[in-house]
Amino acid sequence: MNIFIMVLVVLFMGAYYMLSSPGQRVINHETEYAVARSDMRAIAECTMAAHNAAIRESDFNDICTQQYNIKSEFICLNANLGISKCEIVRNRKPAFSYIITTTGPLDGSEYNQMLEILDEYYSDTVSFGIFLNNSIISGGNKSKQTVPAAIISSLKLSDGQLVYMTQYDIPDTPTEYSAPDSADIICPAGAIKTYRFGRWQCIGYNTKHDCGGDTIWDSDLMECVADESRKPLCAAQQTAVMVDNVWECINPFPEKSCPDNMIARLNYATLEWECVADPTNTPDTKKCPVISGMATSGGLGATLSIQTTSCTDCERIITDPDTCISVCVPDPGRIHDEKCYPGGANSCDGAIYFGFPNYSYIANVGDVVGKTVPLDRAHSQNRRFNCLKCDRGIDESRSFPPYIAVCK
Repeated sequence: MNIFIMVLVVLFMGAYYMLSSPGQRVINHETEYAVARSDMRAIAECTMAAHNAAIRESDFNDICTQQYNIKSEFICLNANLGISKCEIVRNRKPAFSYIITTTGPLDGSEYNQMLEILDEYYSDTVSFGIFLNNSIISGGNKSKQTVPAAIISSLKLSDGQLVYMTQYDIPDTPTEYSAPDSADIICPAGAIKTYRFGRWQCIGYNTKHDCGGDTIWDSDLMECVADESRKPLCAAQQTAVMVDNVWECINPFPEKSCPDNMIARLNYATLEWECVADPTNTPDTKKCPVISGMATSGGLGATLSIQTTSCTDCERIITDPDTCISVCVPDPGRIHDEKCYPGGANSCDGAIYFGFPNYSYIANVGDVVGKTVPLDRAHSQNRRFNCLKCDRGIDESRSFPPYIAVCK
């Protein structure tokens, strides 16, 4: 009988030990932790979904928003961090624009579990965390972001709320263009149709740029003609001819035989040779008084004209005794003067040339007679000495320093 009672006691004690053992309590504890962790993750996922829907301006009507008291609002601040309207007023946007999503306050015992969720699943989101002491505590980088006082007061934030704050830019108001209502018009030659000031108009366009080479637009003929101002001054045995809309100095060999005191000259219009009077046989008639430097003087009873041509410090004046025309020509002696050539001639890596303004001007400079002087875009016409830098070097056969410099 005693043996039977002892067996019952042993069985009773074993059952009691199994039911109240530490292993059973650990299982219950881990189950409770997993349930709490699942709840925290559900709150975070619902907050993230509601916030993304607010950014996309779409509706998120899941039951979780009511269960966890989740709300999304647009908050805008001015430069003084005060609440302002989230709209463009007089073409001025608010200084700061935010989309803020909040939840109901969490219990203090749930802070650590929520931070673990944020650290594991939202570690790259800095402005998503628990609101504590006027700051958002995130889980990933253990950092915090301060919330402006105006936002705290407007949303009535309290410690323990899960807050997601994103800054955004208010889009510009799209410009609306009204379609032209007026009837179509037909513009004459030399004009182009354009819509201006609410109606169609015919506006003349600069057709000069449409002419290539050494040609220019003639508004009377309405076509491109040779630009005489670009006609080069050729050598004694050369003639300027338009070849493919570009002036070129050619060295022709005429077959035409002319009588004495006449020479053969190419007719540019017909490109045929004709005999004209030899200009070298024209008697030299002096029409102007003798001019010495800048002073004007002449014989007794001569009519003198006051010199009005003004030259720069880099030039010297020359007066044609036949035409009484005075021009300013470059002075090679001033090429090392910093006023004429800033930085000095030694600082030029390429070659030096003078910026002639036009071919009529060049015709009065005896030093360049018979030479081709370029007046294209690469050469300035500023009546000063300039430096020309060429990638392939200077063409010495076509250059004449310090007046002319031509690239290869």
